[in-house]
Amino acid sequence: MTEEEIASIAAKHRMAKFPNLALTRERLSRKAKAEPKFRFYTLYGRVVDEETIRCAWERVWKKDKAPGVDGQTFEAIERGEGGVEGFLASIQRELKAKTYRASPVRRVYIEKANGKMRPLGIPTIKDRVVQMAVKLVIEPIFEEDFHDCSFGFRPNRSAQDAAERIAEKVKKGDAKVYDADLSSYFDTIPHDKLLAALEMRIADGSVLKLIRQWLKACAKEPNGVMKSPKGRGTPQGGVISPLLSNIYLHWFETIASLTAKAMGQAMTIVRYADDFVLLAKRWKDGFLLKVEDILEGRMGLTVNREKTKVLDLDAERSSLVFLGYEFRKVRDRLFGTGRRYLHFGPSSKSVKRVCREVHELTHSRNVLLPVETVVERVNRLLKGWGAFYSVGYPHRVFRKVNHYVLKRMARFLNRKSQRYYRLKFADTYYGEMTHYGLYRLAWADVRRTRD
Repeated sequence: MTEEEIASIAAKHRMAKFPNLALTRERLSRKAKAEPKFRFYTLYGRVVDEETIRCAWERVWKKDKAPGVDGQTFEAIERGEGGVEGFLASIQRELKAKTYRASPVRRVYIEKANGKMRPLGIPTIKDRVVQMAVKLVIEPIFEEDFHDCSFGFRPNRSAQDAAERIAEKVKKGDAKVYDADLSSYFDTIPHDKLLAALEMRIADGSVLKLIRQWLKACAKEPNGVMKSPKGRGTPQGGVISPLLSNIYLHWFETIASLTAKAMGQAMTIVRYADDFVLLAKRWKDGFLLKVEDILEGRMGLTVNREKTKVLDLDAERSSLVFLGYEFRKVRDRLFGTGRRYLHFGPSSKSVKRVCREVHELTHSRNVLLPVETVVERVNRLLKGWGAFYSVGYPHRVFRKVNHYVLKRMARFLNRKSQRYYRLKFADTYYGEMTHYGLYRLAWADVRRTRD
């Protein structure tokens, strides 16, 4: 293999610094594609390879990231005796001697938009590195198996791709939507069924043993109480959990598609992690009941029927909210045809949330901060939010948010002075904030960023 070919493969896997690992991943990927029923049995040696562990460290490293139950931070490891090299060498020794043992995860709770609390499980840094090492090795195998309908936590796929797929199908007439909601999906995945799904591709007992350790690890609650998973769940916050969740729901997609074919039901699945919709021109009698039976009976999951909806986007005032995008059909008023066409862009809840965050950044408690600092923080927020909504038709919403941001910044400037702020660089607040470099959402800009 030439140097150019190796460089191309390393670039494909985004591993310019780790060409040997990239080649390993490429070989695993090609083998998995060529032999869909092959079970891989020599993976552990690749996990414990020095280059894999080094790449795993770089992938999980993040400044100021929350520590696990041992309280160890990335900064402490870097400053400690032996530094990063000593830390990674000790992990490699444990893995080679097979004395590595997973630690409990630290349970933390974050508030969701609806006011409820979402539990996260934070592994120790050592566990994160080992989980990432395993993920780097097994991911290319399962990527070859995954269906084209899943978009979450996968290389070179995004929420924007999922939104565009929904829009494409609705425009073609698949306006009947089953919008599913699974209750506490990550916390309810049955370990036995997940491991059975893993064993369909992995025969290496040492790798499976590592995964079992992470699945069985207890969670240390904020009050210090240790809770056992009792045969269910993979902690949100774990490095390998997104891949495991995709592996499990891949089989839902497979079974649902086979069921649809047997019933003569034409339909499309669009899934992002545990959020998914089914789209069709019409539903066969009993099909959606079959889908829920697959989820609860075959998969051992729970359908939240209060939040699960069956929608018809051809109906007046009907809308689908998926991944923060709102899909609805609106009437053409510009050309007077009265025809309805699909419109999708940021949901009203997402708009309210970004405006609330702008409000916090420009609150009176921040008046002692330099204008440049506040503008920088607002810009960072707007650029990230705008990039997420880089598909669809966000023009009007972007204008609305821009207006709100300018109003808040004008108020912020006035609060910084005992009297009203005197414009220094322009005749208007718009010009003044342009001087300070305030970012303005523009659809053309975010499209260019995405491309």
